[in-house]
Amino acid sequence: MEDQDNRRHPNVINVSEAPTFETGKGRRFGAVVRQLGGPTGGRLVGCNWFEVPPGRAAFPRHWHAGLEEVIFVLEGRGTLRIGDTRVELCAGDYVTLPPGPDHAHQLLNGGEGPLRYLCLSNKAHADVVGYPDSNKIAASGSPSPNYFDPPWVRGIYRADSTVDYYDGEETD
Repeated sequence: MEDQDNRRHPNVINVSEAPTFETGKGRRFGAVVRQLGGPTGGRLVGCNWFEVPPGRAAFPRHWHAGLEEVIFVLEGRGTLRIGDTRVELCAGDYVTLPPGPDHAHQLLNGGEGPLRYLCLSNKAHADVVGYPDSNKIAASGSPSPNYFDPPWVRGIYRADSTVDYYDGEETD
């Protein structure tokens, strides 16, 4: 990546200059992700560029309690699972994903070439994420609203494994 001091402007980045990482597991999940929002000084809106290979999805189906996401498809074809519906997407499609379980979503590359899209969202210091296919809940809190910065706390739990509010506390 080009040093920020050598960029045209601190608020401008080309996708080829963006911090990049790969995410995924097994044959079903995988993507190359390029961070755009944080490196350009974004404070309220995050943006990442995704490239998903054929037959894969970047993430399991999930919903957010504290974030609203949008997807803008740049190239390729995919199938969006949103709620109980499947919708075919192609380049030029724009999708809003409001918070809550009714908008649980996953974008699968069902095409023969790469699926490239932008994913934008508001930034939050805390979020709860539900994973309806695997009955999990994730909770996180962070000093920074940038998702990729180290959190204060992040945990993933089975949704049906609860304890009493005072469990583990000395009450007498």
